[in-house]
Amino acid sequence: MSDSIKALIRDVPDFPKKGILFKDITTLLADGPQFKSAVDFLVERYKGQSIDRVVAVEARGFILGAPVAYGLGAGFVPVRKLGKLPHPDKLTYSYELEYGSDTLEMHRDALLKGHRVLVVDDLLATGGTVGAVTSMVKQLGGTVVEAAFLIELGFLNGREKLKDCAVFSMITY
Repeated sequence: MSDSIKALIRDVPDFPKKGILFKDITTLLADGPQFKSAVDFLVERYKGQSIDRVVAVEARGFILGAPVAYGLGAGFVPVRKLGKLPHPDKLTYSYELEYGSDTLEMHRDALLKGHRVLVVDDLLATGGTVGAVTSMVKQLGGTVVEAAFLIELGFLNGREKLKDCAVFSMITY
C-alpha cells in the first residue's frame, strides 16, 4: 500500500523557503480511494488499543487525525498555532522547527489525566512539532501511545527528538 500512496505524493521545491523540498499530500487527498486506504490503515493499526483521544496539529494533521479519531471512536483534539483556539484556558508551548520557531496551544480541558493518546500528523521532519505536542500531552496527564505519520523525512533524524515516544511512519524518505 505505501508504494501506491507514495506515488501520489509530489515534491515541491523551495517551499515554504528556498532549499526546502516540500512533500505535498494534496494529490493523495484528491484520490478518494487512496486517501481512504491511508486512513483505514491507521485506524486498523490502532483498533483495540483503547485510544481515548487523537491529537493532531493544524492543518494537515487535522486532515488525517480527524478521520482516524472517528474510525477509532475516539475524541479529537486540535493543536493550533498561537491565538487560534477560542477558550482562554490553554496550554502554550514554544519550540524550534527546521526553518524557524513556532508556538502551539491546546485547550487544557481537552485531555484528562490517564487518557491514552495517539498523536497524528502528516509529516515527521526534525521532530520539533511532535516533540512539543507530546510534551503538552504529558503536561496534561495523558499517555502517548504512539506518534503516527504519513511521511517521515528520515535524513532529518526527527525520531531522535522523540526517544520517549513510539513512532510509526507509513512512508520514509
